[in-house]
Amino acid sequence: MLELQHVDKYYNPGTVNEMCLFKDFNLKINDGEFVSVVGSNGSGKTSMLNLVCGSIPVDAGKILVGGTDITKKKDFLRYQNIGRVYQDPAMGTCPNMTILENMSLADNKGKKFGLKLGTNKARIEYYKEQLARLDLGLEDKLDIKVGSLSGGQRQAMALLMATMTPIEFLILDEHTAALDPKTADLIMELTDQIVKEKHLTTIMVTHNLRYAVEYGNRLVMMHEGKAILDKAGEEKASMKVEEILGLFTEISIECGN
Repeated sequence: MLELQHVDKYYNPGTVNEMCLFKDFNLKINDGEFVSVVGSNGSGKTSMLNLVCGSIPVDAGKILVGGTDITKKKDFLRYQNIGRVYQDPAMGTCPNMTILENMSLADNKGKKFGLKLGTNKARIEYYKEQLARLDLGLEDKLDIKVGSLSGGQRQAMALLMATMTPIEFLILDEHTAALDPKTADLIMELTDQIVKEKHLTTIMVTHNLRYAVEYGNRLVMMHEGKAILDKAGEEKASMKVEEILGLFTEISIECGN
């Protein structure tokens, strides 16, 4: 279980540009939940992910995993149990390394590196099997540099690499936003398959309301650092895109837009 308890977060504190994003923010995510998070720009979606991952510190409050306080835990230590896929396909892979080298790097996540070869030839067949699941022909291009691949191919690889080692949480930060609609649909189908296979607790930030409705078993809408909508189970399953869009419209009118 992941818990954010009474979290405060300020940007530019002590200056004329000081902004309070979170004030006494609370959120609990149960093991095995797939949570879709929607909201307008500046609502706190990505900042919440960064707090969970340790990319930015909290100013007050706690972050707990399984009842253990990880608030002060360094981000690189948190990533031993977290896989994250970013909006930019370039951020999840190393462009100047080959597909094989990228797969090997992901396979060795959290392990100690010594004076030995980074690529284990005994694992090549395993890498091919994993890449074949993507149905993109990458299993036959192990010596190709990742930088020469398309955005969709790189994002599929990033998703695969983020979940190669045992993890507890999968963090998806608008991971289909930079892709064309057909490729985005492919990545979402792959995402759903991996989440279900590995029983991963997942938080997906997305601007695609259709994906938010169709995927996952819980939906949270953020606005000005608050969760103004939280639907799970049957309530979430019965939601329509039009309902969420209507709420967005109401908020926009209230804000004078």
